[in-house]
Amino acid sequence: MELMHHGIILGLIIGGVAGWLAGLIMNGTGFGVIVDILVGIVGGVVGNWLFTKIGISLGGGLLGTLLTAVIGAVVLLFIIRLFKRG
Repeated sequence: MELMHHGIILGLIIGGVAGWLAGLIMNGTGFGVIVDILVGIVGGVVGNWLFTKIGISLGGGLLGTLLTAVIGAVVLLFIIRLFKRG
């Protein structure tokens, strides 16, 4: 049970960092800490799905997970901003 809590905490940290980095990459200030974390977490799922579909692996571990989440979050922010402008 304790290992699961560490995984959740690590996922939140990676999601938060990924959301923050994606906001910087997309030339924005982000949507606030909570939404940035959510965008980063969902971005990790999007990135994982996207890379699986095109057959690319960024490797395991912390760096691969973070890169996948950041790229997925950038894609997600791009899509969100398309709808926000329209």
